[in-house]
Amino acid sequence: MNLSKRLEAVASLVSSKHTLADIGTDHGYVPIYLIETGRIPHAIAMDINRGPLKKAKENICAHHLEKDIETRLSDGLSSLLPGEADTVLIAGMGGSLMSRIITDGKAVLETVSELVLQPQSEIGTFRHFLHENGYKIADEKMLIDDGKYYVMFKAVKGFERYTSEAEYTYGSILLHQKHPVLYDYIEKKLRGYETILKHLAKADSDSANSRCQVLLEKSAIGKEALKYYDMP
Repeated sequence: MNLSKRLEAVASLVSSKHTLADIGTDHGYVPIYLIETGRIPHAIAMDINRGPLKKAKENICAHHLEKDIETRLSDGLSSLLPGEADTVLIAGMGGSLMSRIITDGKAVLETVSELVLQPQSEIGTFRHFLHENGYKIADEKMLIDDGKYYVMFKAVKGFERYTSEAEYTYGSILLHQKHPVLYDYIEKKLRGYETILKHLAKADSDSANSRCQVLLEKSAIGKEALKYYDMP
């Protein structure tokens, strides 16, 4: 099974020898890859939609992994029982939806060792959510795949708080690593903010002024983040 760069990075965060629950498995690619590479012994592929789950079953059968990967129709973690999985993987969803899944599945997550997460949006807010709900971010990766930026991380139980909003917005681990892909991303965001601010400066309305204030705050956070790259 060949994975995209995004899914391969997500899969690399799953601890070896763990039983995996893949929430929103779609076509089942990650569980198949992890079983075939010998990284994990068993997986539960779960999805809220019958169509993707049917496709996942077909892919699992095509790879002769029916004994190693089971499929379940499930809204989030609702069909997972306590103690069935060591790692829960949630990838390719918005941060607010992932927060809801984690909140609704709080009881079953008490028996889970780690979360592997790849939010598509609201990433800074989602990092705040994890900290406020008893998780710390143990590892984090960032890459470009097919022209798009992706962030994925591993969260484990524990207390953690970041020292700045820049660390929540862009990732403390990535900033302290001086990650080159993150640097390019921040630079791109700052250029975008500057362009929009120039256009808004020509407008004279309450909505334009409000939008300017929001962008100035985001720009300040981005500039604060770039200072990490100048640290020794």
